[in-house]
Amino acid sequence: MVQHIVMWKFKEDVDQEQAAAQMKEKLEALVGVVPGLLEARVVKGFDGFDVSLTTRHESREALAVYQEHPAHVAVKGYVHSVVCERVFCDGEI
Repeated sequence: MVQHIVMWKFKEDVDQEQAAAQMKEKLEALVGVVPGLLEARVVKGFDGFDVSLTTRHESREALAVYQEHPAHVAVKGYVHSVVCERVFCDGEI
């Protein structure tokens, strides 16, 4: 199993509450849509980064499918419109 963790900071002119809610709704809805995506959880940060995503995937191959899946690519378009900084870490669990 693979875990994918991403953390973002919002652009200054973004409504952070609305953006975090939209990211949560859109990213968590990918479970059941993207093959091999077992879990997705978005939380609003209170220290450090503004929001984070933790996903679990069946395998490295499933993570690669997730990255290129059209539904995920569409969500990434929204995310990139509201964030200015991103860090991530992938690991096997």
